Order: sequence, then structure tokens, then C-alpha cells
Amino acid sequence: LLSRQGMPPQASYLFKHALVQDAAYGTLLREPRRALHARIAEAIEGQFAETAESRPEILANHCTEAGLIEKAATLWGNAGLRSLDRSALVEAIEQLKRALDQIATLPGTPSLRREQIKLQVALITPLIHIKGYAAAETKAAVEQARSLIEQAEALAEPPEDSMLLFTVLLAFWTANFTAFNGDVIRDLAAQFLALVKKQGATFPLLRGHILMGQSLMCTGEIAKGRAHFDQAIALYDPTVHRPLAARFGQASGVAMLVHRAFAQWLLGYPDAALRDADDSLKKAREIGQAATLMHTLGHRAAIFTLFGNYAVAVADTRELLVVAEEKGSPFWKTSGTMNHGSVLALTGRPLDASEMLISGISAWRTMGASVFLPMYLPHLARAHAELGQFEEAWRCIGEAMTTTETTKETWFEAEVHRVAGEIALKSPEPDVAKAQACFERALSIARAQQAKSWELRAAMSMARLWHEQGKRQQAGDLLVPIYGWFTEGFDTLDLREARALLDELS
Repeated sequence: LLSRQGMPPQASYLFKHALVQDAAYGTLLREPRRALHARIAEAIEGQFAETAESRPEILANHCTEAGLIEKAATLWGNAGLRSLDRSALVEAIEQLKRALDQIATLPGTPSLRREQIKLQVALITPLIHIKGYAAAETKAAVEQARSLIEQAEALAEPPEDSMLLFTVLLAFWTANFTAFNGDVIRDLAAQFLALVKKQGATFPLLRGHILMGQSLMCTGEIAKGRAHFDQAIALYDPTVHRPLAARFGQASGVAMLVHRAFAQWLLGYPDAALRDADDSLKKAREIGQAATLMHTLGHRAAIFTLFGNYAVAVADTRELLVVAEEKGSPFWKTSGTMNHGSVLALTGRPLDASEMLISGISAWRTMGASVFLPMYLPHLARAHAELGQFEEAWRCIGEAMTTTETTKETWFEAEVHRVAGEIALKSPEPDVAKAQACFERALSIARAQQAKSWELRAAMSMARLWHEQGKRQQAGDLLVPIYGWFTEGFDTLDLREARALLDELS
């Protein structure tokens, strides 16, 4: 029935078949079974301390089966937190849930309630990266954590660690950001920032500036958003703040750089954006936390797509897909799929692009996410237009415009209108008047947002149209000032194309 591996006293013994083990285990009555598990747990603690320390889930399982519920809960909690630190996200979810299930069966005490809050808050982070920021299960975990904290405060037992409340508030903002509700995220960011300023703690204040920066940037106040990222960066102390990465979803020192990179590019500073993007990946690799790396690769791929550096965007996407598969993260796998589809749409592979983007956008919505759709939908529209599917192309453009209007995620709004103008010109019956109106709208939005990179693209589209109409002087008068505004990034795709167009017009 058994086989031995190695020689005593270091030998280990295994059942020759799992069915034999199951049959033997099934013959045990409840109390003898519990007693055996208790003896095994005692032996592990007494004779195999290294195993008990490095693999608490083994000891936790035996304590659970032995009916040592409180001890099992502590061990499952330790196992879950350890898995979270190692970026074993799927395992962390399972172990933290088992700990919370055990606690729920015990009579409430102040110490157990504190442990329950700590573990419930910890559960939020792996759920974010596996299920998605706005998934029903993630939002339920956030609500439960907030409810537990409120109950503890009502009992005059507030959490000893004030960071727990900040983690819950941050997760609540993140869920609304991912599902994107512009008014709500701006209001929540303002509340968070006001609260942490009263508390005076540096790290929550840093996070508050990141939240406000993202909220402002994504709703069209890009320069104000960048100012908050600058303040966050000024507050960051890697020695103190880097160890908090696992508790807050990803490392703040990396997140603020990758988000500021978007703002830098939009405002017309491509080289500054490139420095932030490169620095974010370097820091993510130094930290060695999978959640931070996935967050960075997903955002960086989108940034390099904007740069027109498609090779780097694809490389980041491929790495993201590998890590996401390894960590069991459908959320970041979907992000990688949409980023890859965007590159394909921009590099002459519309059929592959449309298939990938349709699949990715569908999965994105299934996870409760709508953020970034105003970026991805125009790429899908472009792919449909290249395939001659203009009805589908206009449907995507209409959906992007409606999403922008209803959610107030306006940072890609100028580009949505510019792409609409390009599609109007590609149609079987080109609509020049419609195209010009779209380009004018794109220019107006870009100027209002101080989004110089979008303004340059819209000006190029309009200048090409006027050039084809023989209005060379008018085209030059439009393009020269905006091109002349730029002081860096002249090797990026947009500025190279703008220079080539100006040469044609001269």
C-alpha cells in the first residue's frame, strides 16, 4: 500500500495510489480522524519547525481537520499574507477566504474582529488583480471590509492600523475608476485627500495625490492632474513606502510614474513621458512584485502605442500576457489582449486587430470595466474601416462618443473625433464636410484640455485635408504654430510625420 522514498530517518512515505489513500482516509470515524490530524499538527510544530514556518498552509489544513478552528484561522491568515507577499495571488485568495470562513464560525472577540478586518482588507488586493478592480466579487470584498471597520468603530474598537481604512477607501475609488464614473471618482478623490491631510501621514497623502491626479487627468484636466503626480513623487520615500506595495495593489512609486507618463505625453512632452515610462519599468523589476509588474506593463504598452513605438508596445504586451497567465490574472490578460489589438490596428493587420479587440472589449465589460474604452474603441473602428465594414466602424465611434459623454472619461475625446473624421474620408462616399467638422471638434477639445499631442494629430489631419483641396497656405498656417510649440520628442512618430507634412507644404 505504501512506498518509501529515501532512507530512515530522512525517509518519506507515500501511498502507491491516491485512491488507496482516499479509501483509507474514508474508513476513519470523525473523532479518530480529528485526533490523527491533531497529532500530525503537533508533530509538524514540534519536529518540523521549518516546514511550519515556510508552509503554514500545511499546518493550517491539519488544524482545520482537527477542529482547532481559531489556530487554523491564524495559520490560514498567515499563509494568505505570505502568498500575497510572494505574488501567489490565486493561492492568497483561497487561503485568506479559508481564514475568514474559520473566523466567522467563532464567537466574536476584539482580537478576532481585528484579525478579521486585517484579513478582509488583505483579500482585496489579490481579487483586484485576478477578478478585476470593478468585478462583483472585488466590490463585495471592499464593501465587507468597510462594513467590518464601521462595526468595529461602533464598538469603540477602531483598527489599530489606520492604513486599513485608507486601503478600503482606495479600493472603493479604484472600483469606480475602473467602471468609470468621472463625477464619483473626483468626489471620492477629494474626500480621500481631505481626510489624509487631516491625518498628516505621508503615505496616505501620497496616495491621495495619485488618486486626484488620475481623476483630473482622465476627466480632461490634464495639467492639474500632472501637478498632483508631481506632488506625489516629491513625497515618495522608497525606503519607507516600497514595502507597502502588496497592501495597496501595486507599488505607489511605480504607479505615479506610469500615470504621469500619460500626462506628460498628452501635454506635449514625449521625452519626459519616455523617461517616466522607462523609470517605472526599471523600478517595477527592482521591486519584484507581480502585481506591480503587470500594472506597469499594461499601462506602458498603451503609452508606447501613443509614442508610435510599436515594437516596445508589443514586447511589453507579450511579457504581460506571460506573467498574467502564470499568475492566473484574466484582468491583466485582457488588458494585454486589447493593447495588442490596438497595435495590430495601427500596423496594417485589421482582421487580427478586430478579432482581438472584440474579444478583449467583451471580456473587459464582463469584469465590470469600462475605463480606457474611449481609447480602444477608436482602434477597433479603424480596423473595421480598413476592412470596409463602415457600419461597424461608425457603431464603434458612436459608442466611444457615448461612453465619453456618459462616464466623463474625456482624455481621449479629441482622438475619438479625429478618428471619426479619418473614417468619414475613407468611406465609399467620402464626406469631406463631416470630416472637417470632426477635425475642428478634435482641435477645439485638445486646445481646451491643453493636450498638445492630440492637437498636433488633429492639426495634421486637417492640414492633409486642406492640402488635398489645394489650401496649402491655410494648412501650413494651422500646422506650423503647433509644431513649433514642441521642444522635444522630434524622433517620435507624430512629430516625424508632422515635419514631413510641413516639408510637403513648403
